Amino acid sequence: MRYVSTRGQAPVLNFEEAMLTGLARDGGLYLPETIPAFSGIEQLDGLSYEEVAYRVIRPFTGDSFSEDELRGAINRAYARIAHVARAPLTQLAPGHHLLELFHGPTLAFKDFAMQLIAQLFEIALKRSGQKITIVGATSGDTGSAAIEAFKGIDNVDVFIMYPHGRVSEVQRRQMTTPAAENVHALAVSGHFDDCQARLKDLFNDHAFRDQVGLAGVNSINWARIVAQIVYYFTAAASLGAPAREIDFTVPTGNFGDIFAGSIARAMGLPIRRLVVATNQNDILHRALTTGEYRTGTVEPSISPSMDIQVSSNFERALYLAYGGEASAISQLMDELKAGGFTISQGALQTLQDQYVSGRVGEDDTLAMIRTVRDETGEILCPHSAVGVAVARQHIEPGVPMVTLATAHPAKFPDAVERAIGVRPDLPPHMADLFDLPERVTRVENDAEAIKSLILERRTQ
Repeated sequence: MRYVSTRGQAPVLNFEEAMLTGLARDGGLYLPETIPAFSGIEQLDGLSYEEVAYRVIRPFTGDSFSEDELRGAINRAYARIAHVARAPLTQLAPGHHLLELFHGPTLAFKDFAMQLIAQLFEIALKRSGQKITIVGATSGDTGSAAIEAFKGIDNVDVFIMYPHGRVSEVQRRQMTTPAAENVHALAVSGHFDDCQARLKDLFNDHAFRDQVGLAGVNSINWARIVAQIVYYFTAAASLGAPAREIDFTVPTGNFGDIFAGSIARAMGLPIRRLVVATNQNDILHRALTTGEYRTGTVEPSISPSMDIQVSSNFERALYLAYGGEASAISQLMDELKAGGFTISQGALQTLQDQYVSGRVGEDDTLAMIRTVRDETGEILCPHSAVGVAVARQHIEPGVPMVTLATAHPAKFPDAVERAIGVRPDLPPHMADLFDLPERVTRVENDAEAIKSLILERRTQ
């Protein structure tokens, strides 16, 4: 399996190399040259999550990892997901199901990918003796999942940038309370897009990148996408695939989670529609309905993981929509630096054939948390509530709808309390979160300041 950059000017890599590289050296994102077809969907229902994960992921890894290495990594990763089903389905209403992706150690869907790639990184680094510095940008959940997954791992330093004052208190404390010396939380002045832009600055400084052995675990990393494909297969198989089609609605910020669904469909999973659900920071909804991808001001919201104007993984979707024309993608990304671009009519039609979308504001998000609690007893986090609200606009009789529940409500207690008057409790393994001391460094929104801090703090 060979991986190519969306911008066409970076070396072709194998899976392990693409995983350790993260962002391609030309600024693009890696994708497999071809999407492998999956056979045997009808055999998946009733298998363990780990077995499905092995069967889905194996075609993407090529000869980078042996069967024993990959199976071992999967088993160790998902032993940390508390629910026996790992990603259970709950019925909200006839034909509408909630895919619970919040049973991992940091209570968010990011655990499914981060726990696995931490295991794969560790295998690869032990083999090579290489030392790396992971730098990530987060709107809240990626950072805590990365710190939890990589803390204490040999040969790895982890620096996570998050927007100061723009994550929930639980999200922040999950990043700032781990005591392992190899993990560092950096509170950056600005919003998530600033953090993501500084991350790309670091990767595009090739001298610095080589000096510190820079690696990335944001959803720009293809291994993250691969791990997220799995729960589309488990959910669809349990609802009758391949004999019936399934719809999925995904609360969407950086486009990685829903893009994993598009890869699952390309592999042969009978997904009829992928529904992009956005909050008021609705650049993706606007782009998919009008063809205009134009950045605006990020509005802080009760669903902060979706407060994004530059959705990195949308570049992968554009690459496929433009038929793999890397030069066209490079041109669009250059135009994005000046504020935005217009998607060609042919590419827009391809995207609209792949995705539909919807937008939900703050009041409707709060109302949906109340409605679902009253109707079912389920308490949703605000991101999941955005997903459920948009899903209800697209449910059609005879086709099961699955909405991805991306985080536990206890990660966003202020929003939940505002909606229903109740603060959800943290699970027992996090009961002392508010008693632990925090370690965090404030840093300006400046690439040079961030580089200096990394060089000073890295342990190697």
